[in-house]
Amino acid sequence: MDSTKQQASGRINVASCDSKPYDESGDFTISEVNITEEFSGDLVGVGSVRFLMVTEPDGTAHFTGMERFLGELSGRAGSFIFRNSGILRTGELNSTWEIIPGSGMNGLAGIRGEGGCNPDGYWLDYVFE
Repeated sequence: MDSTKQQASGRINVASCDSKPYDESGDFTISEVNITEEFSGDLVGVGSVRFLMVTEPDGTAHFTGMERFLGELSGRAGSFIFRNSGILRTGELNSTWEIIPGSGMNGLAGIRGEGGCNPDGYWLDYVFE
């Protein structure tokens, strides 16, 4: 067990994005969005996320979803799930992450933490319990 807080950082590349609007009855559109992301830096692997997203008339998008990361962190291979919520405004993304306690599998079992993503990349403050 390593209960020392650590920080990971790096970049994310969106590999695929599939958006399906399901409520376009007003000025705001509600969509389900499935995204596959490629993580580089301290997290190396793939993220698969399903968002619910609301898009404003000016294009600003508010989203929240659950993402499974599958890959490596600090020499440990496995997966974990995190809540990913944020806003995309004029091409600039800002989001917050929270790892779902108990979701870590294999080498990432026991991980807890929070972080986020902005135009400079992602960060994740984490511990293994």
